[in-house]
Amino acid sequence: MPLTQAQPAAGTEDMETVAPAMDLVLGASACCLACIFTNPLEVVKTRLQLQGELQAPGTYHRPYRGLVASVAAVARADGLGGLQKGLAASLLYQGLMNSVRFYCYSLACQTGLTQQPGGTVVAGAVAGALGAFVGSPAYLVKTQLQAQTVAGMAVGHQHHHQWLPEDSWMVALAGGMISSVAVVAVMTPFDVVSTRLYNQPVDGAGRGRLYRGLADCLVKIWRQEGPLALYKGLGPAYLRLGPHTILSMFLWDELRKLARRGQRQDA
Repeated sequence: MPLTQAQPAAGTEDMETVAPAMDLVLGASACCLACIFTNPLEVVKTRLQLQGELQAPGTYHRPYRGLVASVAAVARADGLGGLQKGLAASLLYQGLMNSVRFYCYSLACQTGLTQQPGGTVVAGAVAGALGAFVGSPAYLVKTQLQAQTVAGMAVGHQHHHQWLPEDSWMVALAGGMISSVAVVAVMTPFDVVSTRLYNQPVDGAGRGRLYRGLADCLVKIWRQEGPLALYKGLGPAYLRLGPHTILSMFLWDELRKLARRGQRQDA
């Protein structure tokens, strides 16, 4: 009897009960959590794979020899923290690659593609290729960070990432752009509550008629309008706070430079 949507192939039942969007989150989360534990092995693997790349013929600079000895060598040269070099880039790589991979494969399962002859192979290959394509830039950064070490233990070409000059105004600009996202995400619910509290009508005694306080307002908005109501005005909030944060950090950084120059001249 041919397989139908009502008769899933063995091993696909769990996949079909989860929406592709949920698989995106779950797959990326699971792989990122695993990456925290396996990244030290990735550091060692990177060093071993680069070893001997730039050596002249007949030379034998091989600071990494075997798994256990290489782990110890990295720890001695870079400290225990060296075993987690490139972790942020590794997490980004895992998150990007696997979110795309799991989403595409789950979508293929949901549409019935994997139940067709050869469908599982095609879905897996396409999902894996798309995931690798999306995650490739993060893998590049991860590899170059994991290769960095002290001169005596260096293997392969040593990249020193410094995307922006140390004293450039672009540093403050980039920092402001990134931090403003976090600020808006955390502060918007409180901004919504404060707006409601400040704007509510009051009775003769000056007490609010709609909300008794912050907690009462928060609960009422959540119950009556849903949790997403706490993020009303998110777009305008970022458009205001983003430039405000960027300009504030930029101007603060430039004013500090002027102050330091003045101090040097006085000295």
